[in-house]
Order: sequence, then C-alpha cells, then structure tokens
Amino acid sequence: MRPRVLLTNDDGVNSVGLWAAHDALTPIADVTVVAPATQQSAVGRSISIFEPLRVDEITHHGVQAYAVAGKPTDAVIIGLFALKIEPDLIVSGINIGENLSFESIMTSGTVGAALEGANQGVPGIAVSLQVEDQGDKFGDPRQSAQSFSGAASVTRDCCERVFRHGFPAGTHVINVNVPARPTGGYACTRLAKKLFSTGVERRLVPRGRPYYWIDGPLIDDAETGTDVHAIREGRVSVTPLTLDCTAPGAAPAIADLFRD
Repeated sequence: MRPRVLLTNDDGVNSVGLWAAHDALTPIADVTVVAPATQQSAVGRSISIFEPLRVDEITHHGVQAYAVAGKPTDAVIIGLFALKIEPDLIVSGINIGENLSFESIMTSGTVGAALEGANQGVPGIAVSLQVEDQGDKFGDPRQSAQSFSGAASVTRDCCERVFRHGFPAGTHVINVNVPARPTGGYACTRLAKKLFSTGVERRLVPRGRPYYWIDGPLIDDAETGTDVHAIREGRVSVTPLTLDCTAPGAAPAIADLFRD
C-alpha cells in the first residue's frame, strides 16, 4: 500500500507552496490536503476552542481539498479526528519564508501544525523555503516570486527517505529549511538562538496617537552547526525536533532551588 500523507500549511489552502508540495508527493503517496482557509502565519500552535470550526470541501485545479476556517493546528485536528484520514506522515509546507532558530519555531504555524500531528501520534515534516526579499512573506501566497521547484524536490526526497527507512527514533518533527539559492547538500543542524534582531518601530497616526510595528532585520549568521548557519552557507538545514520541552540539564539546580 502507498503511504498516506496529510498535507497542511499556514499560508492558506491556495498557497503556491502547498500545491508545489502536493504535486511533488502525489507520485509517491496518497495525499490529502487539509489546510487553513486563509493566511495564518505566525500563529504557532494556537487552537480554536472558543468558536466552532467550519470546513469547506473545495477543488483546486481538479484536486479535492479541505479548507478549514481556523488555524494550522485546527486543520490537523480536523483532518485526524473529523475526516478520519489516518495518515502515516504529516507534511506541513512548503512555507513561504524560512523557519529557523528557537524564536521562529515557537511562533511558526508551519512547525506548529507538524508538532500538533506529532502530539496526536503522527510524525511530521515541516518544510520552509528561504525568501530573499522579506516582503514576499506578506504578499499574496497564491502568487510568489520564489521558485518552489527545488524545495518541492527536497520535500519529496525527505519523505521518500522516511518511507524507506522509517522516522528517526527520538524525533517528533523534522524541520527542513531550503535556501533560496542552494549551493550544497543537507546539513543536520541544531536550532540557533535567534533569527531576527527584534525591535519595535513607533509611528504616529494623523491625530498624533502612537502605534507600533514589531520588526527587526535578520541576523547575519550564527554558530557553526546551527540551522541559521547552514542556510547562510546555502545548505538545506534538517533539524530534529521533539515535543519534550523539559530541560534535564537544569534538574539539579531546580532541585536545589526548591529543596525544603
């Protein structure tokens, strides 16, 4: 039997990146698309528990898909528990924009969807494509200046490796980031600490009241062995992620702090 894939994202069900992944995977797997109806970037693993979720069955270029009026995590839960898809693997992406470092994976809806699937017992691969112009992250995801052909090939290759060899032990999600201009192969990496130099820009409305934009440039580089460094070198970053956020190295200090 062919493996079954639940394909989702955070850019919305009509995103060009999502359908590039779909076209890459359909020759090797039975793919069902269940994705947010609209753009849901940077919502992390947030979940809709105060409002109902509506699901529309749509057709995209002749392919049946499900549009969920909610977040990426909602789409995964709907796919697993309402649509009863029973996938062997969840693939989230291809995201328009890289998802690197501690700060990015904690807010990424792309990674959040894969983590939610893993939390429900289905391992996942999150795939993101670096953008050379950060403004592309805020454009219409149905159209993009990026070429997704390289990232689509990487998506298929990663899934084929997992189908052939099994999902790596001790890993819940594989976070894959593809450079905009690849110059090397894969690099097995760890998360860098930062992707952005976070800042806040203060502006004034015409009547003088202030408002704020959270912004900040990308950092130039990070330590050797990190995902940020691999992308800066033009290599495909592959980072194993786990749901367990426990810090075992801190256990002795915590025990001392709370000793009676």
